[in-house]
Amino acid sequence: MHKRLMSRQRLWLLAGYAAAATALFCAPLFLSDFRLNLLAKFLAFAIVALGLDLIWGYTGILSLGHGVFFGLGGYAMAMYLKLEASGGRLPDFMDWSGLSALPWFWKPFSSFGFAFAAGILLPALLALVLGYFTFRNRIKGVYFTILTQALVIITVTLFIGQQAFTGGTNGITGYGKLFGQSLASPDTKQMLYWVTVIALIAAYALCRFLVKSRFGKVLRAIRDGENRVRFIGYNPAIYQMVAFSISAGLAGLAGMLFVLHVGIISPSMMGIVPSIEMVLWVAIGGRGTLIGAALGAILLNSAKSVFSESYPDAWLFFMGLLFVIVVVFLPKGAAGLLGQFKWLRRRRAKHGEGDGVHYPAV
Repeated sequence: MHKRLMSRQRLWLLAGYAAAATALFCAPLFLSDFRLNLLAKFLAFAIVALGLDLIWGYTGILSLGHGVFFGLGGYAMAMYLKLEASGGRLPDFMDWSGLSALPWFWKPFSSFGFAFAAGILLPALLALVLGYFTFRNRIKGVYFTILTQALVIITVTLFIGQQAFTGGTNGITGYGKLFGQSLASPDTKQMLYWVTVIALIAAYALCRFLVKSRFGKVLRAIRDGENRVRFIGYNPAIYQMVAFSISAGLAGLAGMLFVLHVGIISPSMMGIVPSIEMVLWVAIGGRGTLIGAALGAILLNSAKSVFSESYPDAWLFFMGLLFVIVVVFLPKGAAGLLGQFKWLRRRRAKHGEGDGVHYPAV
């Protein structure tokens, strides 16, 4: 009976994944260009949420600095697009700032391959370095969270101050083509949307593989009892650094996709407020449930868009009410509802087996 129930649950799970993937791929058939672009942006945010859930939900490490990793990925892609738009000439904001030659660290970004790799590897490397000095010295909890906030402040200040190289407060914008194709073209937007869907599915598959593997079991053990993990012979710092780097790399990937859909990246998108919003996506969707984190990012940003359009003067109150409802009545997030449903099904199956009463399958 138990094996049959587990097999049925797997079938329902696979069917759900297939239905969700089909719905995402078919979205261009039902949504306008504007709504499709919004959904693509929300899917990019879902990739950030997956990475953040890997480090927070499964490893127990709260990071309030993922906006930095997201921004680094965005800047890497924006630098490539800006160089392509300038046609080999000096970008306009550099000319306004008095520069006469392209800085040496900008030149490699004329290659899409280098920009794409840098958008993932630079955030991952920064997270690895930060994790090496923190996890190795057993800095965790609120102290690690404060360090990530300090990273945000330092990075934002640096990017604003170096206007000649980063565009300052305005960031990098003013580009409209990718591989010679207009980013404003409906066909290009649709193609980029599908690329984002594929990236989200790949990111989810990667995170699910990690959390279901031995690596993921160690991460959960670190979350539940780091000292015990250390006592049985594992080095938690190594696992924490790897998880943090993967999480940062996913945020960088999301940042690149965000730039392709929105057409701008600025230091304000790397600040503390966006980093806190990323944590809220995971908390409201369901910490420690990958699908919940992704859904949290999509649903919360969709609600934010709908409320701001329908109630421009009061949408913040609706968002605040939504947060209160989730925190009070759904402490495990929206994904907790699915967990409660599964618990009820198991309970029905158990009672149905023991009392001789037949319960129809749900």
